[in-house]
Amino acid sequence: MPLRILLAEDEFITGFDLCDTFEEAGYEVEGPHAGVSSAMLACQKERPDLAVLDIELADGLSLELAQKLMDDDVPVILHSAPEDTHALSVRFPRATTLAKPCPPAMLLDTVSGVLTRV
Repeated sequence: MPLRILLAEDEFITGFDLCDTFEEAGYEVEGPHAGVSSAMLACQKERPDLAVLDIELADGLSLELAQKLMDDDVPVILHSAPEDTHALSVRFPRATTLAKPCPPAMLLDTVSGVLTRV
């Protein structure tokens, strides 16, 4: 059974490109969710194995969702603007931060590395 990645990304093209990248690598993808509320609802329905979250979503910031997932021992990759990565790594030391844009190979290597540590 493939590992399940929750994807929260409000930029339409970026979200679907990321879905394709993950699916081609053999992962099952839940999303892309453009908003915090739909991503949170998806998590309540079925716990993901990993979450890749953009910080600024259509209906607000995903920080509360990131914290909830980490509290539930779900690994989180925060995928955001380069200027946000340092502050995010300080606030969420258990999360992995990646600056946008991130080459697909680097993103997949990061996903694989995070899932290996679990």
